[in-house]
Amino acid sequence: MIPSTFSYVQAQSVREAIQLLQESNGEGKLLAGGHSLVPLLKFRLTTPGTLIDIGSVEELRGVGKEENRIVVGALTSYKQILRDPTVSEHLPVLAEAVRQIGDIQIRNRGTIGGNLAHADPAADIPGVALALEALLEIQGEDGAELVEADGFFLGPLVTALPETSILTSVSFLIPPDGAKSTYLKYAHPASGYAVVGVCAIAATDPDGLISYIRIGINGAGDIAYRARSVEDKLLGHSPTPDRIREAAAMAAEEGEMGSDHFASAEYRKHLCTVYTERALRSILL
Repeated sequence: MIPSTFSYVQAQSVREAIQLLQESNGEGKLLAGGHSLVPLLKFRLTTPGTLIDIGSVEELRGVGKEENRIVVGALTSYKQILRDPTVSEHLPVLAEAVRQIGDIQIRNRGTIGGNLAHADPAADIPGVALALEALLEIQGEDGAELVEADGFFLGPLVTALPETSILTSVSFLIPPDGAKSTYLKYAHPASGYAVVGVCAIAATDPDGLISYIRIGINGAGDIAYRARSVEDKLLGHSPTPDRIREAAAMAAEEGEMGSDHFASAEYRKHLCTVYTERALRSILL
C-alpha cells in the first residue's frame, strides 16, 4: 500500500516540535522510530497532513538515575536501553521485556516513547510500565506535567497524550532491594506481539512474607492493567505454591479480555492465569 499525501518537516527541538503540532491544526503526527507509524500510513489507517520528524532531537535521548527512579528519554532506542548499565543494574525486567520486542532491526530503531505513545494493546512495554509505576512526562504549550501510567492508556491506540503535546521522558520506580522480577509472554507465532504478557516484581521480608508485589498485564485486552487482586491476595503472606495458584487465578479480574481469530476471550483469560502463575513461581519459589 502507498500512504496518502502528506507534508514532511524535521523538528530540531521539543519546543519546535510542539509549535509544529500546533500549526498543523490537529493534522500533525510525530515520527520517531517509525516502526508503529509507518505501517499505519501504508494501510491508510492514519492520514496525517504533516509528518513531524523528531529523530534529531537529542534532548529526548538518554538514561539517568534521579533519586529512586530511572528516567529514560522518550527517543531512547531499545538497543540503547539494552546496553545501558543503569537499566541493567536497577531495572533488569525492563531490559528483559525489551529483549523480546521484534527483531534486531526493530530494536535498533524503535523507541520506548513511541511504544508507549502508540498504545498498541499487544505491545510489551505498557505492562512493565504499570508494574514499575511509571510516570510519563508530557510537554505542551503550557509546560510539562507528569501522568501516571495507570491513567495514560485509554484504549487501543488511544492515550491521554494531547494532540499538541509530546511525551518527553518516562521514569520508572526502582524496586526495593532484594526484589526479583520477570517478564513472560505468550507471543503470537506470526507477529511476535504479546497475546498475553505478564510482568511480575516481588520481594520478601526477613520472615519470608511477601512485602512488595506488582503485576502488570498486557496483550489480554484493549489496554494493559495492574492485576491488583493478585497483589492483594499475596501481599503479607508466605509465597506457597497453593497461594500463588489461588492468586494467579484472579489475574484476569481487572482486565476486559479481548477476542480475535487467534485467541478467544476465554483463552486469553486462561493464559493470564497460566503466565501469572509461572511468573510468580519463577521469582518467589
